[in-house]
Amino acid sequence: MKIENTGLENTQIDLNQLTYIMEQHGMVLAGQWDYERVTYDRKFELKEGVYYLRVFGFAVKGDVGADDALIELMTPLLGKYYYPHGVEYGENEYYPESLVKSCETLLAEIKAEMVQYA
Repeated sequence: MKIENTGLENTQIDLNQLTYIMEQHGMVLAGQWDYERVTYDRKFELKEGVYYLRVFGFAVKGDVGADDALIELMTPLLGKYYYPHGVEYGENEYYPESLVKSCETLLAEIKAEMVQYA
């Protein structure tokens, strides 16, 4: 599920500042980064299942591996985890309204903090 109109889309920020902000909000830099892309995850375990909020970004300048990059963020996604297949982001998945609201609030807080660095 795309979480649109967060204000994060197309925002550019230094990788180190971004990682600091994300970690303050429980978002972890996932291990599958490469030299051009990053993914920040937050896991939610609910009675309805396990969900992941993901914020993707890519380097518009510099190198992620060297911790010296300007990152442009993409539209955040909310997905449901299925063992052993992974995370599904489809619109046909069930996303509890309380979870969606929590994710929207979290993303708004992240955006508000990022304004200081823009």
